[in-house]
Formats: sequence, C-alpha cells, structure tokens
Amino acid sequence: MLNKKNNITNDEVTFQIHKIYVKDLSFESPNSPNVFKENWNPKISCDLNNIFDKLEKNLFDVTLRVIVKVHINLKLIFLCEVHQSGIFYIQGMSKKKLLYCLGVYCPNILFPYSRECISNLTSKGGFPQLNLEPVNFDSMFNKNNIKK
Repeated sequence: MLNKKNNITNDEVTFQIHKIYVKDLSFESPNSPNVFKENWNPKISCDLNNIFDKLEKNLFDVTLRVIVKVHINLKLIFLCEVHQSGIFYIQGMSKKKLLYCLGVYCPNILFPYSRECISNLTSKGGFPQLNLEPVNFDSMFNKNNIKK
C-alpha cells in the first residue's frame, strides 16, 4: 500500500541512528596507588546487558551496559562501568524483527563506542589499556530468547 504523503510503501523498512551518547560512566580504583606494586596477572570479568525503551512511535533508546571488573588474587584493581546509548528510528519491522534489531543490531553499533571508552578509562587510570574482545550479540540474543 502506498502512502502518498511520504511516498513510501508500508512494507519499507527504515533504520536511522539519531544520536549516540554516553548515559553513565564510572571508573573506580579503590586500592590505588598500592595496586601499582602488584604483579600484573589480572583476572578480568565482563558483564554485558542491553535494555531499550520506546520513546515514541518508531523511536527507541537502546542502552548497552558494560561492567568490567579486574582483580589480582581477590583484590579489586579497578571497576569500569559504561552505559553507552543510542536513539534509533526504526519503522516497518514485524515485532519479531524489531526485537532482534533492538537486541542485536543496535548493540553491535554501540559496542565499539563502549570498548573505546573502557580502553581510554583504563589507560587514564594508570593501567595497561584494556581492549575488550568482540561480542557475538546474535548468539547472546538467541540464547536468551530460546522458546521453552
């Protein structure tokens, strides 16, 4: 069906990035400066979480939350938390495809910004630059959305 006002068909899919921004940012190194004396053999854990809110029709705010904790032995060396967000305009998708887009495609767009932010924060905190491994959001999405 043709919409004469916009000259697009209702079957057309539209995806636009309206804004990429940092919603929340935190870096803590509670045991500095003494941690700089430690032998650098860290245990690194990374927790990822993706949430989204519908702002208005076809407009969504997606946030990728990344929390990195680095320990040596049981001592917390540093904790870095980044909430990287984006506002996306998405039109013409079925509910299933929209959920996939919000849970996979948008986080894939946001992740490089999060990775860069964490890398910069760790080096500014006096630690070796931390480069997070790539993430398979498709696999995570499918694992979390298995029909029971």
